[in-house]
Amino acid sequence: MKLIDKNHPQLSTVKQCTLLDLNRSSFYYKPVARLADITLLNEIREIWEKRPFYGYRRIHATLRRNGWNINRKRVQSLMPAGGIRAIYPGPKTSMANKQHKVYPYLLNELKIERVNQVWATDITYIKLAKGFVYLIAIIDLRSRYIVSWRLSTSLETAFCLEALEEALQSGTPEIFNSDQGCQFTSAAWVAILQSKGIFISMTGKGRCHDNIRCERLWRSIKYEDVYLQAYESVNEARLSLQKYIEFYNHERVHQALGYKTPAEVYFPALAPAYGYVDNSGELPTYPQAQPQQLTYMMNEVR
Repeated sequence: MKLIDKNHPQLSTVKQCTLLDLNRSSFYYKPVARLADITLLNEIREIWEKRPFYGYRRIHATLRRNGWNINRKRVQSLMPAGGIRAIYPGPKTSMANKQHKVYPYLLNELKIERVNQVWATDITYIKLAKGFVYLIAIIDLRSRYIVSWRLSTSLETAFCLEALEEALQSGTPEIFNSDQGCQFTSAAWVAILQSKGIFISMTGKGRCHDNIRCERLWRSIKYEDVYLQAYESVNEARLSLQKYIEFYNHERVHQALGYKTPAEVYFPALAPAYGYVDNSGELPTYPQAQPQQLTYMMNEVR
């Protein structure tokens, strides 16, 4: 709607502005992009391209460290204008179903001393160039070994059940811990665990530290692969994650494991191949994996 007509035959521009109580400088002003804003936006983009997981607060802090004397609100307003947005989790991955039974948390003050004593699982969100996927992983808490994983474009329970069934081919944990997401409280998921005589443990609502090992795994995967590779498609994500998880299990040493890899702790037969033994000079007495898996693992060592 045009409030002021510059060509009005009876009212001049001055009178029209007076009637509307409008400053004439505002009427004649045409906004232009300031050179300083363009320069700053280019600096913001350069930081974001190196650290795509930085939001406006961290970008502002980085700019300040680089000598820019600006406030946080200016960075916050410029980022959307430049199409710059931090990578962060989007849709919630853990939605509870109030009709499903919730089980108590069993890991309080529990000392985890052996493999297959406690397994844990979680689902995380991974951004693609167009769209997103969901990743589930099942890990052994003693060794941090990723027993199985699956990628899916939806949060249907089916891909979680596939990961669980594959994991149970490697062994049977005494306790299985998860959050209270509807995938893990579903009748199908619970039935599989109960059929194996596994105790079910669930983290309390809002208690992310109850499942801290899974959170640390997500941090490693995202900072060491996802953010660096910037997956274009689901297939690219699947292939890259497969390579990374192989690296994580078989090559990535952990300080908490005495600089062993998860596979060397989960499969004790690997320890002598890498020169690791206990202080007693004897191999650990952890439960053995299935023969076909050990054969595969030893072939990897050779």
